[in-house]
Amino acid sequence: MPSDPPSPFGQRRYHAWNEHVKARHGGRVQKVSIDAGFTCPNRDGLVGTGGCTFCNNASFTPGYLNRRQSITEQIAAGLAFLQRRYPGTPHFIAYFQSYSNTYGEFERLRACYQEALAHPQISGLAIGTRPDCLPDAVLDYLALLAREHIIELEIGVESCNDAALARVNRGHDFAASVDAIERAAARGLEVTAHLMLGLPGESRASMLDGARQLSALPIRALKLHQLQLVRGTALARQWQRDRASVALLDEQTCIELLADFIERLSPAILLQRIGSEVPPSQKLAPHWNLRLSELAPRLSAELERRGSWQGCRYRALTAELKQP
Repeated sequence: MPSDPPSPFGQRRYHAWNEHVKARHGGRVQKVSIDAGFTCPNRDGLVGTGGCTFCNNASFTPGYLNRRQSITEQIAAGLAFLQRRYPGTPHFIAYFQSYSNTYGEFERLRACYQEALAHPQISGLAIGTRPDCLPDAVLDYLALLAREHIIELEIGVESCNDAALARVNRGHDFAASVDAIERAAARGLEVTAHLMLGLPGESRASMLDGARQLSALPIRALKLHQLQLVRGTALARQWQRDRASVALLDEQTCIELLADFIERLSPAILLQRIGSEVPPSQKLAPHWNLRLSELAPRLSAELERRGSWQGCRYRALTAELKQP
């Protein structure tokens, strides 16, 4: 196998989102998190209650965010924090992050998006949601906004394995993700898919097959997260009762799994995240001797050790599938 990755991967050996965005927009695009007070259909009883067993929104909510404030006030607070942390950033987009941000009455959704876009320092929207919360009317409206603004649609796929989705009370199957992604992409929307590695019900083989299944879909980018147990979640309580019931990835196993996955992923897909980090006060397990900032260099080193890069096995797998 050749040891030098193709351009534009460079030293990272995978197609990094940040480098693409900087080249496309002339600099960093920073997300300002917003909590607009939405919920999810597996919380309010439409398809279930209790939410996903791994989910506690407080684990990824920035400290500057106060949901009691208006969207405009939340943006102002976020900008004040981010401009100190990332001085000189040319672009900011409003990130509707908490829960399912296309789930609600259309007029309310439109009012929330318009309030965010009305801020003079906001260049667009990133909207996090579920695949079963994307009616055509909402997709049509987002496609209209995308003519003049940066619009990033983040769809929580979480797993390509229906058994794993059922185990974590997701409330939808993988077919729902396929349908939502295809309908969004058909309207010209750029889709970022979320995938969580290590969910109960997954095997190494099923997770690696997820790379193949996602590569067949018209997604622009991918966010990868490793399973972490967050205090206050059903999955954390299950682990506390029976630790053997929830297998957790140690840091080296996770790095090797990421490398295996990325080798099988289409090289056209941008990697927006390769891991996540829960605040120590909220994380129950696992405990790594590795910070999130160290994960990318460790992954690149593993790919370099192998002489591999994103998509190097994708091409071989594609060729095998095409054979009669």
